[in-house]
Amino acid sequence: MSIIPKFSFKNQAFKLRENAILDATTVVLSSKGYDLMTMDDVAGAVGISKPSLYKHFKSKEELVGEAMVRLLEGAIEEVDKLPTALNPVEKLQALLEWAMRVRLGGGLPFLPSTSPHVRDMLMRNFKYMTRVLKLNRLLEGLVKQAQKEGLLNTALPSDVILFSYYARTCDPAVEYLQKFSKMSDDDIVRHMLKVSFEGFRP
Repeated sequence: MSIIPKFSFKNQAFKLRENAILDATTVVLSSKGYDLMTMDDVAGAVGISKPSLYKHFKSKEELVGEAMVRLLEGAIEEVDKLPTALNPVEKLQALLEWAMRVRLGGGLPFLPSTSPHVRDMLMRNFKYMTRVLKLNRLLEGLVKQAQKEGLLNTALPSDVILFSYYARTCDPAVEYLQKFSKMSDDDIVRHMLKVSFEGFRP
């Protein structure tokens, strides 16, 4: 008879606080960026002392790395949850919609594209890189399958399509539209998906 270990209340509280820290990191990063963000900012946003924050994460690099790992894990989970009945392009559209909604809700920008220091720091993060490679394999598989089925332009190298797709996940137009247009988030997502996959032609 196997015994299922139970998490103690202390362990559960520790994990809940860790998630709150990562949530706060997401918000602070979205508003201030990596370079201006401080551990004091995050501790203040969570409502804990800086020493308490350091019990969870030893440095800003470790904290941001874990926040990015969590974001990637969320994307991988979304891919795994996609209905099998969807064709490859529909799956790519569904994941891009998820990414845009994360950003419209205050989710993380694609940090590696904004700072060489952040990019180098994340490339040294084993957990981050393993998840980047896994997500890349999943999306590359969808792109190649879509080309094979004639759903995407076969004259384009798959890498061009894939990296153009990544660019859409961090397109600042999403935030500009949310801030300066009168459109709802649903309309922004709908129009941006149309532009991403159909271009500007009628």
